[in-house]
Amino acid sequence: MATNTIPMRKDVPDSDKWDLSSIFKNNDDWEASLLRIPTLTEKALSFKGRLSESPAIFLEALNALENAEREMETVYHYASLQYEADEDDDSAKSREGRAMMAYTQMTSDLSFFEPEIQGIDEHILHEWILRPEFSDYKVYIEKLLHFKPYILSEKEERILSLQMQPSQTPYSVFSVLTNVDLNKLFGTVCVDGEEKPLTETTWSVFMENQDRKVREEAYKKFYNKFEEHQNTIAALYAGAVNQNVFTMRARGYSSSLEMALYGNKVPLSVYYNLIDCVHKNLKSLHEYYSLRKKMLGVAELRHYDVYVPLVKSVKTKTSYDEAVEICRTALSPLGSEYTDLLCSGLKNGWVDRYENVGKRGGAFSSGAYIGNPYILLNYKDDVIRDVFTMAHEGGHSMHSWYSVHNNPFMSYDYTIFEAEVASTFNESLVFEHLLKNASTDEMKKFLFSMRASDIVATLYRQTMFAEFELKAHEAVEKGIPLTASFLRNTYKELLCLYFGDEMVFEKNSDMEGLRIPHFYTPFYVYKYATGISAALALSRRVLNGGKSERDDYFQFLKSGGSRYPIEALRVAGVDMEKAEPVQAACDEFAKIIERLKTIL
Repeated sequence: MATNTIPMRKDVPDSDKWDLSSIFKNNDDWEASLLRIPTLTEKALSFKGRLSESPAIFLEALNALENAEREMETVYHYASLQYEADEDDDSAKSREGRAMMAYTQMTSDLSFFEPEIQGIDEHILHEWILRPEFSDYKVYIEKLLHFKPYILSEKEERILSLQMQPSQTPYSVFSVLTNVDLNKLFGTVCVDGEEKPLTETTWSVFMENQDRKVREEAYKKFYNKFEEHQNTIAALYAGAVNQNVFTMRARGYSSSLEMALYGNKVPLSVYYNLIDCVHKNLKSLHEYYSLRKKMLGVAELRHYDVYVPLVKSVKTKTSYDEAVEICRTALSPLGSEYTDLLCSGLKNGWVDRYENVGKRGGAFSSGAYIGNPYILLNYKDDVIRDVFTMAHEGGHSMHSWYSVHNNPFMSYDYTIFEAEVASTFNESLVFEHLLKNASTDEMKKFLFSMRASDIVATLYRQTMFAEFELKAHEAVEKGIPLTASFLRNTYKELLCLYFGDEMVFEKNSDMEGLRIPHFYTPFYVYKYATGISAALALSRRVLNGGKSERDDYFQFLKSGGSRYPIEALRVAGVDMEKAEPVQAACDEFAKIIERLKTIL
């Protein structure tokens, strides 16, 4: 799709949009489902105060809770996908808002469930859930009991549930500001004598342009506009962090990090070990930037020089359908069931393919128990990284598919910690396939340089982000306000640490720390870094192994929410409580840098 023509949503062909009919046939069906939610909620609410009466009553109550939550998930999934595809669409915005209000109301009304379940004598509760009729709820109950130390009274839980929608305000405003309002203000960038629109999505394309003047113009226009709104954006992020700290203190956790990791039984050491291990391996990262400076032939390496491909001579143009077939072949070690299902979905309605006005930037996969696992892309056929993005999001979607088809509703949803393994695993297989079939030395050089960039982006960059998040939350926990200057100074220190002495920053390069949307989902980004570490280990294990190793990996995909993530990854064949997977990923990056030094 040409980057100088961004269509309105109404002008995008249906073949390029996702087909949401697997969720609801039309908006009228969605409206009918939304209207059913109060009735389903009332049914579940009728069991208030009765959960401990008998196993039969308890089972009936759980069925009612499941029915309400499944209907609500389906309603919100459909509305959110429409909204993400066009934030300018008032009707889609209205549906998303109404779904969120219904979700908030239902959560408030049913907030009695968790504390009341936890009030049942544990001996009796364990006896009940061992009965066959409770098999769909056993994992749910066991995980609920894990949270028991931090579940509050019914009244307090209701108060926390009522503030769920208002707590989304910082991210909602940030999203509209950056994806809609600022997109209208960034202006254009001159490329080969032609003015092309600068947006959140096209910015990444400009950063990969071989013309340094294009990169510089795009970079400065982009961050100058962000800087004009620095106080607003800083206040939004501060609001999100303060909300996290409020919830942490209300529930009684010792820190925001503990709250984020506790539910998945991820030890705090996993987070700290990641940062520590990466710090110990920054030498290879700094060597990479030194090599980049040399290959670009610049006197000073600037922040807008870090994304452009090092190998200029390889031109890539891959159509969407060609990318699908690359994924099919690259992922063939996982078997035909996996590749046939994924590629059919990629071509037939799972994917919203290209950019349109008002569409969210970047990419994501969104799955629910009802309907297909959908993928949002902003695919460009002249950006080879988008082939990897397709494989990445496809990994998420197939993980969702296997989880749904092997688990009951109340325990099908896997954690983000696990999700990033399935996605980066696919990227590793695509890289190995393209490298093996590279027809020229120049293509091999290109792939190695791109692979180095990918590991930098996923392992090192996300760890830097994770460290910034940690510092921001620790500051608020200590009573330090998150002003724009504090956030920028903190981020600037991390930029200098991770990029090393070769990098020369612009005066507003530290604005990068205020434009990362993932920061509004607290302690999310570290999972990319742990994910690639686990994925590199598992992809090697599958490629070098046989049926047993592949079966282990599928056991992981099928686990859904039936296991805690550390346990699920052990089943697959990797132990993330140990430092070895992260160190191995750093070692592989170091080997790639040495290879690049030789071949470039």
